Amino acid sequence: MCGFVGYTGKIKDNKSVIKKMLDRIIHRGPDQMDVYSDDNITLGFRRLSIIDVAAPSQPIFNEDKSLALLFNGEIYNYIDLREELINKGHIFQTKTDSEVLIHLYEEENKAMVHKLRGMFAFVIYNFKDNSLFMARDHFGIKPLYYYKTQNDNYLFGSEIKSFLDHPEFKKRLNEKLIQPYLCFQYSAILDETFFKGVYKVPPGHTVYIDKDKFKVERYWDINFKSKSDSYDKNIDKYISETENVVKDSIKVHKNSEVPVGTFLSGGIDSSYITALLKPEKTFSVGFNEEGFSENDLAKDLSDILKIENHRRKISGADCFDNLSDVVYHLDEPQSNPSTLPLYFLAELASEHVTVVLSGEGADEIFAGYEWYEEDSRTKIYRKLPKNLRLMNAKIVEKLPNFKGRTTIIRNCGKPENYFIGQAQIFEDREANKILRDNYKSDITTKKITLPLYNNVLNKDELTKKQYLDLKLWLSGDILLKADKISMAHSLELRVPFLDKEVMSMAQNIPVDYRIYNGESKHILREASKRVLPKDWSKRKKKGFPVPIRIWLKDEYYYNKVKSKFDSRYSKKIFNNKEILKLLEDHYCGKRNNARKIWTIYVFLVWYERFFILENKNESIRKRHLQMNSNFRYNTKFSQEYKAIF
Repeated sequence: MCGFVGYTGKIKDNKSVIKKMLDRIIHRGPDQMDVYSDDNITLGFRRLSIIDVAAPSQPIFNEDKSLALLFNGEIYNYIDLREELINKGHIFQTKTDSEVLIHLYEEENKAMVHKLRGMFAFVIYNFKDNSLFMARDHFGIKPLYYYKTQNDNYLFGSEIKSFLDHPEFKKRLNEKLIQPYLCFQYSAILDETFFKGVYKVPPGHTVYIDKDKFKVERYWDINFKSKSDSYDKNIDKYISETENVVKDSIKVHKNSEVPVGTFLSGGIDSSYITALLKPEKTFSVGFNEEGFSENDLAKDLSDILKIENHRRKISGADCFDNLSDVVYHLDEPQSNPSTLPLYFLAELASEHVTVVLSGEGADEIFAGYEWYEEDSRTKIYRKLPKNLRLMNAKIVEKLPNFKGRTTIIRNCGKPENYFIGQAQIFEDREANKILRDNYKSDITTKKITLPLYNNVLNKDELTKKQYLDLKLWLSGDILLKADKISMAHSLELRVPFLDKEVMSMAQNIPVDYRIYNGESKHILREASKRVLPKDWSKRKKKGFPVPIRIWLKDEYYYNKVKSKFDSRYSKKIFNNKEILKLLEDHYCGKRNNARKIWTIYVFLVWYERFFILENKNESIRKRHLQMNSNFRYNTKFSQEYKAIF
């Protein structure tokens, strides 16, 4: 695991610039730093040693040095690919999975991605024609960003923050993304980011750039079996296939020359991985508030499996005090409360191991979320004719909120009319209501989701929801925080459920078996019974519950949020009266606005970190350098500089 950054073209103080850019992501690779630079390309790499720890760092070159590679991730089938390439005459200098990629590109060109099993983001530079080839893994486990400068040069790398130190990078807020962020709680547009001009390579896509061409291509997609498709009715067949493919995935995911542990909650996903892997150590966190911790369940399972469990309790002060660092590592605002415990969980694990396995992806692939199921009210309402339900939904979605409105909308029979993923924090009109005119947007939630729903037009409701979650929620929220927050602590996080072989098997599970007799994630639960105690396989998903609603009724945290809402930059972006009303109504107990308040607050903390404090720090840095060049020295100023850097 590692991080990288690079750019085309030659700039002044090139050596100093690339070092500063790499220092921004030192957390991704504290073990080693290497740079290659010429008049056309500069490639920088930070290494966290996992496999072939004694091998040379990156960039890696092919035999005639016509190609150079920067790579972040793990290729789980690299040994087989290496053997194939050796048989075809390729000469290897290392035993790393990185070197396999560059030889595979020589052999297969862009079609190489079809042979890869793993999590990856990589860039290959061709010295012959100065072209760039970028690729990102199937699910978007590893991040990859790029930016075109006004001088037609390209910046690319693992984290946006590394671009900040490049002289041709112009930091600007992408204002149009605020409104959809308020609805989704994360940056939901597949390719754009909150920094104007900075783009993400979408999951399952490649990007090719040369002097005449810029091409983005999708190389992989999900194809769930339709409800109307014929299928084998032997449910035990799917249970056995699930057990076998998950076992195999964990086997390849545990490959490492450094210690491996697991994140463990009281739920089935992490418990199943732990029971199959049997690591030496598991890691768990919870909150001091009653009902917001699964630490005891994690300890109980660890004891049963005879595994050492490390756990920690977190306070509100821990979360608020560290939030600025959390959003800095995320690069973009993301208000999923579970990011907070993940930050401390990764910190705890990093004190003991370098690699952890975690259960992300199981709910999306095997249909584990509660919003995939029908509750008692839903079952009654759905007895009405579908056309009547659809008509009712169209009427009430234009009306102010009332009890039962959400039930009517969500049961119209067409997820594309209401379902945007795990959480809808604000509705479109609510979001625009709290924004100043310059920050309102016409990018509605439907404009974002409909192109994805168009890919599954003829599928059933459950499949549509799973597909949307896998495409938006998983990559934009779950995997973004999994990568950025674990790497903030120089910890490699692996997700064995998000394996293309697991997905290939799971997408053939019939709809009626994904949720069976009212039980979500039925096939995975049945498979897990073979290694887990009965109680664990039947547990409902709890996730990472965070007591934000409780904290925001505490005067100390209420005032902390209020001061941010009253800030100059907040008033520039938000309707101050509207957001303060949300805060006051929650504090007084009129309604639970916790998630809405938290989503606004996280954005403001992010904005302050990147557009207020970062600007101030840059100003201090420039003044410091200027003073040095003029042979002046100021003790107070030097101390201020050191405190920041």
